Amino acid sequence: MPAPYFFGYGSLVNRQTHSFSESRPARVSGWRRKWRHSILREVAYLTVVPAPGHAIDGLIAAVPDGDWKVLDQREYAYDRLRLEDDAVAHDHPDPIFVQMYKTRDGEDAAPTVRHPVLLSYLDTVITGYQDIFGETGVGHFFDTTDGWDAPILDDRKEPIYPRYVEPSPDQKLMIDDRLASLSAVVKKP
Repeated sequence: MPAPYFFGYGSLVNRQTHSFSESRPARVSGWRRKWRHSILREVAYLTVVPAPGHAIDGLIAAVPDGDWKVLDQREYAYDRLRLEDDAVAHDHPDPIFVQMYKTRDGEDAAPTVRHPVLLSYLDTVITGYQDIFGETGVGHFFDTTDGWDAPILDDRKEPIYPRYVEPSPDQKLMIDDRLASLSAVVKKP
C-alpha cells in the first residue's frame, strides 16, 4: 500500500517549521501559488489554484502512520486534497500518495490592509526555498506565485508568524530586492 505524504509549497518547505524528517524536493504540475486571506485567519497566506501548463516546486514529506491530525490542525483553514500520481514529480523509490492543502472555496479572498501578507511568513518561506532549491528556486517561487499586489506588513522586528525563521542579512536583502522588483508594497506597522 502506498505511504501517505504531504506536499508543502509555502512554510512547510522550511524544514525548521515542522518535525517531518523524511522529506525531499518535488514538483506538482497543474497548479500555481496565490496569496489569499481566509475568513478563518487574520492574515493572508499562500494557497494553490489550478493552473494547467504550470508547475510549482515544494517539499514532500512522509506522514507517519497516516496520522494527519497534527498537519490538519496546523492547516485548519485549508482542505486537504489528494493529488493525481502523475501530477507529482519526485525521486522517492517507493509507492507513495501525496496530498496538499488548499484554502476552502468560498472562504477566502484577496489580501487587504486589514488582512495583509506577513513579511515574517514570507521570510520563513523563502529561507526554506533557498535552503532546498537555491537562488534558482527562490526565483521560481516568486515567478510561480500570484498576488504580489497584496499589502505586505513588515513585522520583522516583532514577528507575528508563530514559526518565524529569521533570514540572514543577505537573505533579507535578496527578499527585499525581489519584492521591490515586483513593485510590492511593504508597509511598516
